[in-house]
Amino acid sequence: MSTLLSLLKESLERFSPQEKRLAEYILENPEQVQRLGITELASECGTSPATVTRFCKSLRFKGFPDFKMRLIGELSRPSDAGTYQDIVAGRPLKEIARAIEANHLSSITDTTRLLDPEALERAVAALSGAKRIDLYGMGTSSIVAQDLYQKLIRIGKSCTAFADSHMQITSASTLNEGDVALAISYSGETPETIAALQCAKDAGALTLSLTRYGASPLPDVADIPLYTSSLEEGVRRGPMASRIAQLHVIDILFTGMVSEGFEEYVPMLEQSYHNVRQYLKPSGGAHR
Repeated sequence: MSTLLSLLKESLERFSPQEKRLAEYILENPEQVQRLGITELASECGTSPATVTRFCKSLRFKGFPDFKMRLIGELSRPSDAGTYQDIVAGRPLKEIARAIEANHLSSITDTTRLLDPEALERAVAALSGAKRIDLYGMGTSSIVAQDLYQKLIRIGKSCTAFADSHMQITSASTLNEGDVALAISYSGETPETIAALQCAKDAGALTLSLTRYGASPLPDVADIPLYTSSLEEGVRRGPMASRIAQLHVIDILFTGMVSEGFEEYVPMLEQSYHNVRQYLKPSGGAHR
């Protein structure tokens, strides 16, 4: 099943009765929906075009045409693409290696297709121009935040990446206009992360979020929401492909920053590299 159809199936209980009727019709007739206009779809489902538009926007689409383009794109892929392979008991390591490779490649490919170029450009500009950057994430997402933190300090950006929820709020409270806060949560529903980003927004900072594709509370707090693949949703035994997808976006953001500020940032990267080698080089008698 495609990412979009999987998302609809998983979200059925969250929809209003009219939205649920739309989702069920799309799940049962995905090929037919590709050929329908918004008025025709509304008629088939016994609802209005306005409801179809609201339904699509609740899923983070600009409208029905955007939703339909996404559906057509996913259904045109090979049937084995975009299928997440879960952990199976007693599987040979050779097969496990291939399955993990396939999961990661699918997650990266799907995430790249989901990225909004305009949102990426705005995010890169915001991070590059920020006086200070706060990074929030709990659990595995905190590891992703730490990865970006280590990248940013190498190019001289003032930033923090607290894994403790109390420290996230404390830090967010001291942000101001001109600062940026980026919150990372695969589900987009982590209460501590939502609270930290809301606090940062209330303090006057520009807010960014990185969540799985689909409706969730965290992007509603963000000025610039970014999304990753949701292929792993519902079958995870541990964040694997989702972590890779988040790191993929982080690498795109960081590379975009360095590319835009090449003359300023590359000398800093080189200097930090040489300083680590110089100051951490073992002395002549260190291993005697």
